[in-house]
Amino acid sequence: MLEAVKVALDPTPRQERLLESHAGAARFAYNAGLAHVKDMLERGDKPEWSYYALRRWWNQAKNTLAVDETTGETWWPENSKESYNSGLESLADALKNFSKSRKGRRKGRRMGFPRFKSKDKAVPRFAYTTGSFGLIDCDPHALRLPKIGRVHCMENVSKRANGAKVLRMSVSKRGGCWQANLTVERADLPIPSPPKGGSVGIDLGVKELATLSDGTVIHNPHALKSNLRRLKKAQRNLSRKRKGSNRRRKARAQVARLYARVANLRSDALNKTTTMLAHTYADISIEDLNVAGMVGNHRLAQSIQDASFYEFRRQLTYKAARTGARLHVIDRWYPSSKTCSNCGTVKTKLPLSERVYHCEECGLVIDRDVNAAVNIQVAGSAPETLNARGGSERRANASRRATRHPAKREPSGDESRVRLGAGLGNEAMQMTSL
Repeated sequence: MLEAVKVALDPTPRQERLLESHAGAARFAYNAGLAHVKDMLERGDKPEWSYYALRRWWNQAKNTLAVDETTGETWWPENSKESYNSGLESLADALKNFSKSRKGRRKGRRMGFPRFKSKDKAVPRFAYTTGSFGLIDCDPHALRLPKIGRVHCMENVSKRANGAKVLRMSVSKRGGCWQANLTVERADLPIPSPPKGGSVGIDLGVKELATLSDGTVIHNPHALKSNLRRLKKAQRNLSRKRKGSNRRRKARAQVARLYARVANLRSDALNKTTTMLAHTYADISIEDLNVAGMVGNHRLAQSIQDASFYEFRRQLTYKAARTGARLHVIDRWYPSSKTCSNCGTVKTKLPLSERVYHCEECGLVIDRDVNAAVNIQVAGSAPETLNARGGSERRANASRRATRHPAKREPSGDESRVRLGAGLGNEAMQMTSL
């Protein structure tokens, strides 16, 4: 089982200059390799852009590429060879993604051809995969970085790793702070018994981050919205500075720190919420939200992205697998907000401005989000329904709209029928190793 351990570094001024040098070496190798690939394509040669092919080329050409223009001396020995290899590895991954995307073998948006990395815009980063790096015996608050030395950490990294084997260490600078990401390997743990908190349904929202079926409301910190005013002021200040000046560098650092604060606030809220849910409830039901389609609404796109619905589900999936909780994912077409949780009546329309659900059949008056969470809980705890028609159907107006799977049909004995309703979101994850 592979896990990631992230720790903040506390380098000395000398070590910080060495970290910048290693990050620059990785960027130099990336740009040099990309220029080599483009040169082969322009000559009409068959490009060899695998990681090992790029490493062989770099070892042959580094004495002529990494040379000081004034003194004529080679400077590549000043940095660890792993920094150059990490840059070439990033280039090989980018070229592989471009090739797979062009051939239709890669999911997601279409990838373009890699571009050269700029010192001003690229994130300083490099990685170690071989050599004597990682944890230091009898020194729990430090890491060993070849060619740099012992670097102090802000926390007990040995306790975080807990005796696991370190396979890779990536070092990067974000928001003016250096951090190390350790990829550790642990032994596969047995599936624990589920928590004893019963079942719960979760309705995600913009105003409130999550509303549970038991009435618990988890506040949305609105990380971006609460810092948007300071961000605008800092970005206006940055736009007035002359390019290349020292004041522009300081203004850019201020903007980066504000964006790092936004990311940290959002990450803190999501981690605390998902950890609480995974350790409290045995059965957790959530909706399969189409986030990519939701952000098409330009009025709500910023708020939806600020809430990070996809990241909420991603964290809940692996944390539920760790604690033994069962995660049920409800079909995205299930009308959880329009359905009455008391009598089951489904409304035709329910605008977002109507925050209290009023049922005209049974007279139920309940908060809109709580009503949706109760319906999600019921749909997740009920047995799976079988589609008697055995397939999907198009909506009435199928132009530019997603396919809708038929639901609530009578079961049949057809072998080609498909399962709908609540499916286990982390069943496969619990049975296999990461």
